[in-house]
Amino acid sequence: MDKIKIGIFGGSGFYKFLGKAEAIEVNTPYGKPSAKITIGEHAGKKIAFLPRHGEKHQYPPHKISYRANIWALKQLGVERIISPSAAGSLQPGIEPGDFVICDQFVDRTWGREDTFFNGPKVAHISSAHPYCPDLRNLAVKSCKELGIKTHEKGTAVIINGPRFSSTAESRWFSSRGWEVINMTQYPEVILAREAEICYVNISLITDFDAGLEGMQDIFPVTADEVVRVFNENNEKVKKAIFKMIEKMPEKRDCQCGEALKTAFI
Repeated sequence: MDKIKIGIFGGSGFYKFLGKAEAIEVNTPYGKPSAKITIGEHAGKKIAFLPRHGEKHQYPPHKISYRANIWALKQLGVERIISPSAAGSLQPGIEPGDFVICDQFVDRTWGREDTFFNGPKVAHISSAHPYCPDLRNLAVKSCKELGIKTHEKGTAVIINGPRFSSTAESRWFSSRGWEVINMTQYPEVILAREAEICYVNISLITDFDAGLEGMQDIFPVTADEVVRVFNENNEKVKKAIFKMIEKMPEKRDCQCGEALKTAFI
């Protein structure tokens, strides 16, 4: 099989992406990925699509085999990953239906396998700038060309899930100035970095988080509301991804492909 350089992860409510496509099984040292990987094409470029929660949302955030998912795409030749995800807003100026192109994260998870280097080979990967700057710029431009209200940067707080935050937790996150809350960005982004794959997150804001419930017309997040808003905006997400693929240059011009160069002692 020819190398497939572009990978897409689907989040909550986003389980299918490509029309005419071939589904393949990929085995990894970390078990099977969340689902079969569908292989298709757009703008003359091959694409691999994988719903991170499985085709029926059967894997909760803390049970996703993130290592298997990243390894499977790497095995296919993927060099760039576009990762849309449902996310809650921690700030009143970021509203449901908005997109946020994250540039930082705060990890509040526990117990997740979050490295490919468990010894005897050990890598200390830099997390200073975890998201690919070139893919982030491409995402911002593509979304804005489509008229989507897009925030050019933001910090994602990743909680373990599957529960949503308490009001007190959410208020704490908001008070720190962080913008969005999500359950899957970690360790996905860091494993992609260890695999030297460019990675970008498009956070689709589905709700205001619980800490903002005191504001007029704002209510605490529910799973039904997340899915409803995500379904309403699925077409926007797909259009943004297709435009990114159309604009994407063949060769990478960033440092993501050399992330391990200085990671070993």
